[in-house]
Amino acid sequence: MNTTYKKVINSERITPDECLALYRSATLPELGVMANAVRERLNGRYVYFNRNIHIEPTNICANRCLFCAYRRDENQEGSWDLSLDEIFAIAKQHAGSGITEVHIVGGVHPRHTLDFYESMIDGVHRMLPDVHIKAFTAEELWHMAQQSGLGVGETLARLKKCGLQSIPGGGAEILNDALRAQICPDKVGVQGWIDVHRSAHSQGISSNATMLYGHVETYEHRVEHLLHLRNLQDETGGFNTFIPLKFRRENNSLSGAGEVSAIEELRNMAICRIFLDNITHIKAYWPMCGKSLAQLALSFGADDMDGTIDDSTKIYAMAGASDKAPRMTVDELCKMARQSGFTPVERDSLYRTVKQY
Repeated sequence: MNTTYKKVINSERITPDECLALYRSATLPELGVMANAVRERLNGRYVYFNRNIHIEPTNICANRCLFCAYRRDENQEGSWDLSLDEIFAIAKQHAGSGITEVHIVGGVHPRHTLDFYESMIDGVHRMLPDVHIKAFTAEELWHMAQQSGLGVGETLARLKKCGLQSIPGGGAEILNDALRAQICPDKVGVQGWIDVHRSAHSQGISSNATMLYGHVETYEHRVEHLLHLRNLQDETGGFNTFIPLKFRRENNSLSGAGEVSAIEELRNMAICRIFLDNITHIKAYWPMCGKSLAQLALSFGADDMDGTIDDSTKIYAMAGASDKAPRMTVDELCKMARQSGFTPVERDSLYRTVKQY
């Protein structure tokens, strides 16, 4: 532990074996000190947030992931499938509201075509011409490419032409093919997920990265996942931020796995900050972990709290998150940062400063 501690404090990269040792034996205070050393080196005492909304076009999904409380079959109770006009109406409703990002993610609908998604992005862009569009997970993009008969690169190029500017990090789950076969057997494999993000980065489309943890994975799986991300970031530099996402147990087939404790959430946050030395930002996604835990995470490596959201996402509420109608004001986000001893900064989707408070 002393050797690893010295490497982190001296800005040296730790190995996967050292990362695994942190998971197995490091205490929360030790991890907090190391994670904050990395955090302050990369981001000083700033806490970032943005003004954003989510649009979730459908929860009808061809995939059957064991951890998912969100998906439904067509015509199943609780399913929805928004028309383009309904999606555009949501966008129009927020025109002039001050938001700087719209985040669009939904299920892998079995019948929607690439033309449909192009029309969606084009229409939202027309309604919100000055708002950054971050849309479609690697899984959604892979499905579009397969359905259209085009490669992933051409699919991304067509969407970019319509107004797509970046892609979120969802669908990564755990980047280990054997585990994916167990928990999300219908999803694209590890190499496919990586190839979608590599292709996006090559076209100047930045992305985020996630990890869904705390279900049936091992610490070894987590380290493998983080190594895939660090390697791709070394190659492309295209990841804006990393978001660890705690598995929530309600209303899904993995409910017997339970949920990890708040201590494990903070330990994992810190270890991710320590290991991912080349991804500048680490997000504490408050609709998933709750406002109090997100605030605590700022002292364990996190420097970003996502955004205002305005009750526009249902994914984690359906899986048991405490915020059933997630929304925060700018004043609330600023207060949380200041209470923890940090300076709040409103950012855009590419982490350029909009306003320092």
